[in-house]
Amino acid sequence: MKYTVSIEIALPRERVIQLLAGPAHMPKWLRGLAMHEPLSGVHGQVGTTSRVVMERGQRRIEATETITRREPADLHGIPKESVVHFDREIVGEGMWSAVRDRLTEAGPETTLWVSENEYRFSSLLMRLVGLLMPGAFRSQSQQHMQDFKAFAEQGKDVREAKS
Repeated sequence: MKYTVSIEIALPRERVIQLLAGPAHMPKWLRGLAMHEPLSGVHGQVGTTSRVVMERGQRRIEATETITRREPADLHGIPKESVVHFDREIVGEGMWSAVRDRLTEAGPETTLWVSENEYRFSSLLMRLVGLLMPGAFRSQSQQHMQDFKAFAEQGKDVREAKS
């Protein structure tokens, strides 16, 4: 299963990148994040492997995330015409996912974030979920982007939201 989602954020690209790349900010916008800890490497650097735990109600999902691309490596002073890439692979029980994020300047104070997502399922249960509820994956990706936008633009923290 493949899909692409995107969002415009009313902040300069360099500020958006700093917020996205900062591990301390992740719990503020990544709804359901219980843990994100590097197992090897340095957070955000290519080759780094991290344990990720997401919780939604009674569901707990554990996965391993590997950073497969980060361009440019230095996230300061990026030329306007450059595209910033953050790619990662996520492996969990019964599934593999690749996320390819691209950030470009949509204007002097606006950033376009485009996220290409690909999922492959290896367990019967996950294949059924992917077959019966493909929109849930897209909706969750879009929700994460909207939560990041609210955090970046307005300082909203998903942990303070009323469910």
